[in-house]
Amino acid sequence: MVDLPLFPGYLFCRFDVLKKLPILQAPGVIQVVGNHRQPVPVDETEINAIRQLVASGIPNEPWPYLEAGDRVRIWTGPLQGLEGLLVAIKGSHRLVLAVTLLQRAVAVEVDRASVQLLESAVSDQERTARKALRLLCVTN
Repeated sequence: MVDLPLFPGYLFCRFDVLKKLPILQAPGVIQVVGNHRQPVPVDETEINAIRQLVASGIPNEPWPYLEAGDRVRIWTGPLQGLEGLLVAIKGSHRLVLAVTLLQRAVAVEVDRASVQLLESAVSDQERTARKALRLLCVTN
């Protein structure tokens, strides 16, 4: 019995990429997820991890996907309500709080589970800057 789908709006299936028309014609299917109109398979280890979690019976719930560069708000603990930028440095996550006028910032290590993604409009310029930050964080 499923109380809440882990990935609402998505259906996982195996199919021959050259024979995807029947899948696209199925009721409710809008598109096959991919990159530049080319279907891309979901990593098998990721699917197996989800299967193992579901089979374990351990309570779980959908969670927003967070990446370094996302604007987030801490929703629990002594820093509850603070908003900032999530960054990844050497395997840990930090919330960066900025004083824009001074062009200074301070970072504090946070538990990734205690932050939530802020739903806000992101300009193209900010989106480009966030991508650059993600790349920078990956290389550190």
